[in-house]
Amino acid sequence: MAKTNNISAAIKLICDEKNLSVDAVVGAIEAALAAAYRKEFGEKNQNVKVVFNADNAQTAVFDVKTVVEDVDLEEQEKQLEEQREKREAGEEIPEEELIKKFNPRTDLMLSEAKAINPDYKIGDVIETKLEVPEEYGRMAAQTAKQVIVQRLREAERDHIFNEYKDKEGELVLGTIQRKEGRRYIVDMGQANGALPPEEQIRTEGYNIGTRLNFFIVKVHMGNKGPEIVLSRTHPEIVRELFATEVPEIAAGTVEIKSIAREAGSRSKIAVSTHEENIDPVGSCVGQKGARVQTVINELGGEKIDIIEWSEDIKTFISNSLSPAHIINIETEEETQTAYVKVEDDQLSLAIGKNGQNARLAAKLTGWKIDIISNSNPSKNKREEIVEEEITEDKEEEKTEDKKEKKEKKTSKKKASTKK
Repeated sequence: MAKTNNISAAIKLICDEKNLSVDAVVGAIEAALAAAYRKEFGEKNQNVKVVFNADNAQTAVFDVKTVVEDVDLEEQEKQLEEQREKREAGEEIPEEELIKKFNPRTDLMLSEAKAINPDYKIGDVIETKLEVPEEYGRMAAQTAKQVIVQRLREAERDHIFNEYKDKEGELVLGTIQRKEGRRYIVDMGQANGALPPEEQIRTEGYNIGTRLNFFIVKVHMGNKGPEIVLSRTHPEIVRELFATEVPEIAAGTVEIKSIAREAGSRSKIAVSTHEENIDPVGSCVGQKGARVQTVINELGGEKIDIIEWSEDIKTFISNSLSPAHIINIETEEETQTAYVKVEDDQLSLAIGKNGQNARLAAKLTGWKIDIISNSNPSKNKREEIVEEEITEDKEEEKTEDKKEKKEKKTSKKKASTKK
């Protein structure tokens, strides 16, 4: 009785520690006992299955066979050889025409099955009870131990994978555990996730023990088990954080229509609502900016512009370029290009530092945006062109610097020659 209680207690302890079901642990024990039986007492063509009762610690051992149609083994070998040749030649074989090789360990021909019981038919599973040994040898016990450890590890991996696979695209709270090369390992409680360099915010420091929110980008099964890829730069992290802080978004009365983000620097989100008595922008900002400030703090001080979404593309583009004041907007539907006219004093505000405001507005709306000065319409200030001009200016400055240095060297040489 004490032995039975010890086994039950050990199973319960493993279930609690590994967060596994009793069936998974019992399954690992059954697989281990089957491996031990094959090692010590099994025969070549036996398909050993063990049933373990955790309540009374009793086991039952069976040889399991599936009834299949009678086959001529020599003829089947020829057919299999032909099938292999066709595959090597690149010929596709329909699934229904594939030949399944007879396996004497798991299969039993119909004629042999009927010799045991005339009622057997194709597809039946025959379980022949085998003698249960009183005890296993040292080598068999070692095999059983290895199988239990392996099966429990596999069960734990499968549990973690299934647990987090459904959480792709969600927010998770984690603690920076350690650094491996350029990536960080994050402890999420039941599992560890990886924060690769491309998903890290450049201006953000990740100290060991820091607790942050992460976006689960991808969960896949790797060679060493489930791999959970986390992100701090993904635009959707902004949506999830607002859904956490703003009850109206969580309830669905306020909707985030689109997000444009340059992680660590600035984000723009477009919000809308179908309720007349709700202000979507005000709901996200919160009283005295409390809600948006919580999100900003979570993102390490990243600035966030909240604008109202509109079905009218001109209104939407105008809102997206805030705080700049827009005079007029002309659109081309075919190329999805908007020509935005602003006053001279609003030009730098509309474009933003290094073209950031215009660039984020273009991402938010999905339109190309050309910002044009009202006093000089020929000056097209589209963000991409601005960047090109900055680059050209720098190259010109470098060329002029080189010319100046060259002239100085020449003048020095002339002076030394005169001396």
